Formats: sequence, structure tokens, C-alpha cells
Amino acid sequence: MSIHLWPLPGIPEVRPGDSLAALIAGAAGTGGVPALADGDILVVTSKIVSKAEGRILEADDREAAIDAETVRVIARRGTTRIVESRHGFVMAAAGVDASNTPKGTVLLLPEDPDASAARLRRELRELLSVDVGVVITDTFGRPWREGVTDVAIGASGVAVLDDLRGGTDTHGNPLGMTITALADELAAAGDLVKGKTAGLPVAVLRGLAHRTDPDTPQTARALLRDPSLDMFRLGTSEAIREAVTQRRTVREFTTEPVDPAAVRRAVAAAITAPAPHHSTPWRFVLLETPESRRKLLDAMREQWITDLRADGKTEESITKRLRRGDVLRNAPYLVVPCLTTTEWAHPYPDPRRSGAEAEMFTVAMGAAVQNLLVALTAEGLGSAWISSTMFCRDTTRAALDLPADWSPMGTVAIGHPATPAKPRPPREADDFVVTR
Repeated sequence: MSIHLWPLPGIPEVRPGDSLAALIAGAAGTGGVPALADGDILVVTSKIVSKAEGRILEADDREAAIDAETVRVIARRGTTRIVESRHGFVMAAAGVDASNTPKGTVLLLPEDPDASAARLRRELRELLSVDVGVVITDTFGRPWREGVTDVAIGASGVAVLDDLRGGTDTHGNPLGMTITALADELAAAGDLVKGKTAGLPVAVLRGLAHRTDPDTPQTARALLRDPSLDMFRLGTSEAIREAVTQRRTVREFTTEPVDPAAVRRAVAAAITAPAPHHSTPWRFVLLETPESRRKLLDAMREQWITDLRADGKTEESITKRLRRGDVLRNAPYLVVPCLTTTEWAHPYPDPRRSGAEAEMFTVAMGAAVQNLLVALTAEGLGSAWISSTMFCRDTTRAALDLPADWSPMGTVAIGHPATPAKPRPPREADDFVVTR
């Protein structure tokens, strides 16, 4: 197999309303450049598509244009933003470009790059009676790799993905994951002859006619990964915000088991919480077996019944209240966070100071539990903090064989949510803020 690749010189500065097909048809087959033929693939820089479509915006403030084209911020460092554009592309600045356009203007991506590619293909067929594939490109950075490269943002008449799953490699090993981003490879190949500064916005690739198909339904949209399958959907700061804002109290779980390693990773996040006197006053008791959970919950149930009867509650009322414990009993995994201050608490004769000392450690425990809950959300697990063990600490210590100075601070039920989280009523931060 051999592939031939060349740029199309002679394409003038593109202006709004220009026919790209006419400009390309005029440049092909002249000045020693081969004429276009069936099965050729055109690799076209998106900038000239945007210019022809009038996607030039007068804007002294590029940031405002980026805001308008952004649906989600992935990561931010200084003034640099990696965002998801309204097209679904994850890229720097939503593709808003202040280069190669007059001063005081910015260039937006084509409104619909796939539709632009299909239109260019159709018009070239009408002008030249040839059927070519079209790939519209833009420049992307890549996580973990230096440098930028061109990728496909629009495509028509060309296969964009080469699905090799179900086949075998040269050694007969089954291929279970391999899907080649063919259109991105074509885009990067075209940039080798177009370049970034040579003023050559179109390249022609010949030798891959078997990759073109006038009837293919595939477009560049097929290259966008389903968010549910994207392990790298969020940047660091966005991931933290997402985990915090998406955390919900989950009270119904599936029977799917919980990965103990995921809980331990969440505990590792929990123990980074602040605590007074450079202390580490948290302990997390992981109830990983049905027997340990049943022993604790049965003991708590008996204690609760005794306490409710002592309070004068009727048996009917007691039965109803006991149902509240179903959240813990139905959860496939429980964690009992405990606070221990023996090593670090300072004795004070002044009750005000000793009371504040105890509160400091309680706040630290709350911070650790919040870290735990947020980290569990990031692991894809649901959780509910239930305060019940705080009302029967001696019973809990006895059931779990805990030291006398460990103070159980509730129980965290953990599992895979049985139903999607309900939307949280909107809360405005200003409603909770007092400024002095």
C-alpha cells in the first residue's frame, strides 16, 4: 500500500459567503497539482470553513466569546480553560481563535462541522463529477502529551472509526478493545503538508479509496465518547466540584457488592481532613462481612427497643421507628467512623475551654466524614450517614469489640444506588452568606 499526500496551493483568503467548493475546484489540477479523483480524501482546516460560513465575530473580549461557546468547564489554570464546547468537543477555549482573523475579531468553529463536510462533498461532486471524502480538522492538545495535533471535527463520505474488535492480531490474540480513530489519523496526516503557518488550508490524500464510502452514515460525531464511558471526563478541580455537588444521601442500594479497595481509597481521602494539635483522631471500622453487620445492627435494634419502651412508646410506634434502620440493614457495606481524643486532647479547668476543645475534635470528625462521602461519590458509590451509633455507643463498642476511648460517630451505609439521584432544590450561596 502506498499513500500520496499533497497540499493545494493557490487558495486565496476566504471571506464570508465564498464557495469553498469553487475555490478548491479552481486550485486542484492546476500548476502541476493533480486533479481530484474518485476516492481522494480532502483534509480541510476548519478556519476556512468558518470564514466562508461567516463565523467571524467582532469581539474585543475573547473570553466572552469562549463563555458563549462553552457548556462545561473541564479544567482551568490561570486564563487557560479546557472546556466542552456546545458541539461536544473537549478542547482549549472552545475552539475560539483570535489568530488568522482581523484584529478585533475572533473565529468560531463551524456551526455544524459534519453538515459543512457533507455540503462541501456534494458541491465538489456537482462541480467536478468526482466523489471524494472530506475531513474537517481543528487543532487539539492532548492529555499527558506535549504538543498539539489536528483531529477531525467534521467528516463526510469517509470511515471515521475502524472497529477491530472481534478480530485477532498477527499472533492470533483476540482484539477486544481496539477501535482506531481513522479520521483523526487522516487529519494529522493532512497537517504534515498543510502546516500551521504555511497558508495551505487544504490537503489531498490519495491511496485510501477503500476508506471512503459515499453512503456511510458515519460522521465525526461518532468520535465523541459517551460520557458514561469516559474515565477522564473531568479535570481535577471540576472533578472535586462535581463530586461535592453531586453527592446525595442514598437510601436504596442494589445487591451489587462494594469493592473494598474503593472504600479504602475513600478512607485515604477522609484522613486528610484537618484536625487540632496536628492530631489524627479518626478511626474507621469497616464492616465487610454480613456477620459483622448483622451483629452490630441486631445489638443496636435491641438497645433501641429498650430505650423506646423506656420512653413510653407504644409497640406500634416502636415497629414504625425500627423501619428506619432498614437503610443500614439493606446496605451491602457499612463503615463506623470513630473519634478518639485520648492522645491529643488538652485538659482545661475552665469548662468553656474544655468544651471548645471537644468541639474542635467533633468538627474534625465531621470534616473527615464529609471527605469520605465525597470520595465515595467520586468512586461511583452511594452513601448515607446515619447517626444511630451515637445513641448507643457502649452497645456499638461491645458489638464490634472496640477500645473504650473510641467514640462511634454514626454509621455510613455504602452501596450502588438503586435509583438515580433526585435533583437537589437549587440553593443560592448568597442566601447563606453574611458579609461584614
